[in-house]
Amino acid sequence: MKDYAPLAREFFIRFFLISRFKRVWLSTALLLFLQGCVFTPPQRVPPPAIQSPFFLAPTSAPFFIEPNFIPEHPQPTPTLPCVDSLTFLNDLTIPDGSIIQAGASIDKRWEVENSGTCNWESGYSLRLIAGDDLGAGTQQALVPARSGTRAVIRILFQAPSEPGNYRSAWQAHNPEDQPFGDPIFMDIVVEP
Repeated sequence: MKDYAPLAREFFIRFFLISRFKRVWLSTALLLFLQGCVFTPPQRVPPPAIQSPFFLAPTSAPFFIEPNFIPEHPQPTPTLPCVDSLTFLNDLTIPDGSIIQAGASIDKRWEVENSGTCNWESGYSLRLIAGDDLGAGTQQALVPARSGTRAVIRILFQAPSEPGNYRSAWQAHNPEDQPFGDPIFMDIVVEP
């Protein structure tokens, strides 16, 4: 009979010289090899006697999902039109009710925000909607501004020669001539 003692001694010496991780792994592998793998097949569990509201009994009819119709030439996703809007923020010059000398030049500036989703480009304008034009005409180009940015609108006016209260109201219009946003005002008192 062959003597396995030297082989076993060498195995145990090498076994203890290797890392702990490898020892655990080798001992597990050796144990499984020597004992064999025992497999227990799954067993059927009888259904509960009382139906739970969370349990749905199987149906006898199969459920079939029809595939979606995919056209040969898919259509592009439509682009939604942008929305025009102007929000008045501040009078930068000539506050409402300012006293101005008759015939004086007036440099009026407003701070506004393009609060819409459209960029103000060529074709956008400011139009007189009420009051006196005060020498500025009835239409001015709207300063270009990208959506979500602030801008300064500037109009040069001429004070009338007659004393009194004067108000000029302006509103933005898009290229389709549709008014939008907050109106802006020039409100002055002219003195001789």
